[in-house]
Amino acid sequence: MNRHLWLLAICQGLFLTNNVTFIAINGLVGLSLAPLGWMATLPVMGYVVGGALSTGLVARTQYRFGRKVSFQMGLLVALASSLLCAYAVISRNFWLLCTATVVAGYYNANANLYRFAAAELTTLAWREKAVSLVMAGGLIGAVLGPNLAAQTRTLTSVPFAGAYLALAGVALLAMFVLAFINFPPPPVKKSSGSGRPLAEIMRQPVFIVAAAAGALSFGVMNLLMAATPLAMQQCSLPFSDVALVLEWHVIGMFAPGFFTGHLIKRFGTLTVMGVGVALNALCILVALSGVDLQQFLIALFLLGVGWNFLFTGSTTLSLQTYSPEEKDRAQGALNFFVFATLAVSSLASGVLVTTRGWQLLNVGSLLPVACTAAALVWLWLRQVRARVA
Repeated sequence: MNRHLWLLAICQGLFLTNNVTFIAINGLVGLSLAPLGWMATLPVMGYVVGGALSTGLVARTQYRFGRKVSFQMGLLVALASSLLCAYAVISRNFWLLCTATVVAGYYNANANLYRFAAAELTTLAWREKAVSLVMAGGLIGAVLGPNLAAQTRTLTSVPFAGAYLALAGVALLAMFVLAFINFPPPPVKKSSGSGRPLAEIMRQPVFIVAAAAGALSFGVMNLLMAATPLAMQQCSLPFSDVALVLEWHVIGMFAPGFFTGHLIKRFGTLTVMGVGVALNALCILVALSGVDLQQFLIALFLLGVGWNFLFTGSTTLSLQTYSPEEKDRAQGALNFFVFATLAVSSLASGVLVTTRGWQLLNVGSLLPVACTAAALVWLWLRQVRARVA
């Protein structure tokens, strides 16, 4: 565990500060500006749609310029898009706000590769713990994001414009930290077609399960998290309670990062991911039990821990499916599946919570949780049969 890993963990935390602040305010700002109520989470959806559309471009920039330059390009986009969001709110332009969040999606797609870059900053034996440690850096976002949103939402005469301006400062800080990280040189580029075709990589059972678990776990987490500020507003809970719930949710997402890698090394990836599925199911049961602050708080905390186990596990699982010269296309595909699922869940969260309610939203979340469980069981049975044979 070296200095560069810790600095990358800080960058991960600043990235999550951006994400948590977006989640905390984009739906509420969207609700105040949108022509129709069900459009409230379109700015949230724009962020992940932009991420999905950017995965191919990010893969190419990572391949051509390397980790450091590409990550700095992402932060430049974060800076520009935050300023554009602030202008959109001040001018009360809903569609400009949506456009700005789509542009910000490039930063989202870029910074989502921090977890893969972590594995390259250490030895093979430590890569599970390195991935886990960098993801634990999200604790910075857990504390800073909700409080940043709460403290800066009235910074200007236009509600929440100050929060977007503060995110521009967060991007500048991340650029400064990233400047001190030295990434290993990329593998020698043998040719543009070196390595296996992407279709062949994606046909591997381990890749299929890693992609499915990563995408579905993120989809369920986003479906419930994006809807939470709207649901709590419908229940007449103050924004300070929303910030508290999101803070503990993100703590649940990233605090386990200090030991998830150890658990994976000791008990195996599929076992830890199975616990993540169980925690997601428990989250839904708690959410269905009531709509007081404690139910929102406990449910979202369990959702965060379950996501950590599943997403760290799926990232670790995916590392065994591609060679160094194949990493850009494989990681780009994994991120695309995540962002495509996030796009659907972001729109669905706003539509369902404003038209059908919080309870039905949670019942619907049981389906992707069950699909994730089925994928894990399928891969486990294949591995058991392979060992017997």
